Amino acid sequence: MSNTAVILGSNGRLGRELVKAFAAAGWTTYAVARKPRSGGEPVSPLVRQIEAAVDDTEVIRRAVGTTDVVVFAANPPYTRWPQQALPMLQAAITLAATLHARLMFPGNVYNFGANMPARLLPDTPQRATTRKGQVRIAMEQALADAAAHRGVQSVVIRAGEFIGGGVGNWFDNTITKSIGKGRLTYPGRGDVTHAWAYLPDLARAFVAVAAVRANLPAHLRLHFPGYTLTGDELCAALGRVAGRPLRVGGMPWPLLRAISPLVPILREITEMRYLWEVPHALDGGALQAMIGETPVTPLEDALRAALHELGFLHG
Repeated sequence: MSNTAVILGSNGRLGRELVKAFAAAGWTTYAVARKPRSGGEPVSPLVRQIEAAVDDTEVIRRAVGTTDVVVFAANPPYTRWPQQALPMLQAAITLAATLHARLMFPGNVYNFGANMPARLLPDTPQRATTRKGQVRIAMEQALADAAAHRGVQSVVIRAGEFIGGGVGNWFDNTITKSIGKGRLTYPGRGDVTHAWAYLPDLARAFVAVAAVRANLPAHLRLHFPGYTLTGDELCAALGRVAGRPLRVGGMPWPLLRAISPLVPILREITEMRYLWEVPHALDGGALQAMIGETPVTPLEDALRAALHELGFLHG
């Protein structure tokens, strides 16, 4: 009998990569999204599409019947995170309980706050200094509580800023937005380290952890190390991939903060400015001990693939 995975939010950038990774590894994969996938790459015969919202628990249960893992890749709009993220996760917990499946959750570094140490371990104290960080802590606590009181096993895999998989974050919306004109915009200091994750690698790590789920405790936190890069290192690598010198500019943070009360998305962005000013890296030792070699694509290959996907490179 084959392994089975349910991907909630399968049309999002992480969700799409998770569907591809689980199917490529031979898992029967249920791709759950409000709107069915259309166009793009051919869908594997192992993929089953389910048109449903995250909280359509009964619809999903009837379509799936049984599964081994449920992966929470759903993502509310950035400006609605404080209101919608935790209720969506609670729906996923209910689904996992109904299906008797392990729930997998993609975490990030928001939990640790502006005073985080330079090297982050899975058990580093969580001292969030933003609203979204506090929501992240509450979500992970909900998973721990569900494991302790409802028998819902879970695993959190934290990762850094995303590279690849489409659009919607700092890499594509800000840093490389004007690379076609020979310019980069880096949000922080060039000598400060920042955590990054190439999404196809992160998705393969989820599959690897799912494969050893029987050996895991009821609730577990892991870190996906990805790349740890200073701004100068990232911009230099992008220049090599682009094959030409690139001018690097900064973010107009004072202006953004001044107008943020009038523009909700800017309020959310400026709140997270500290991520570009505080050096941090994710320690992947626990993950490597569990799955062996952590998936990692050479940096320039990952950047080349991401830029090609964004339409900046051809051939």
